[in-house]
Amino acid sequence: VQLQASGGGLVQAGGSLRLSCAASGSNFRINVMGWYRRAPGEQRELVATLITSGDSTNYADSVKGRFTISRDNAKNTWYLQMNSLEPEDTAIYTCNANIWTPGGGSQFYWGQGTQVTVSS
Repeated sequence: VQLQASGGGLVQAGGSLRLSCAASGSNFRINVMGWYRRAPGEQRELVATLITSGDSTNYADSVKGRFTISRDNAKNTWYLQMNSLEPEDTAIYTCNANIWTPGGGSQFYWGQGTQVTVSS
């Protein structure tokens, strides 16, 4: 299974961006979808997660009310809608998922990072 992230870019403070992460492969089931970020000089931070059985979501306090994680089951894709962006949101965003496969059981997979830069 491979994860492909897209949608980063440069935006002014107060603007919006939507990140996408698409999972590809065969015969897999996604249990948890997530987004992490790492700002320069900082540790990696969990931004948002979505548990597919029940669609429960969880957000870092710093993004609550501004970011929304959602999914498109048919496309094995999940999104991070980021509104009211702040310069402090500048980071490399990486998608992550807990995925079950017949041969490997449940494992965590990572996509490549996508840069989000918010100018003041």
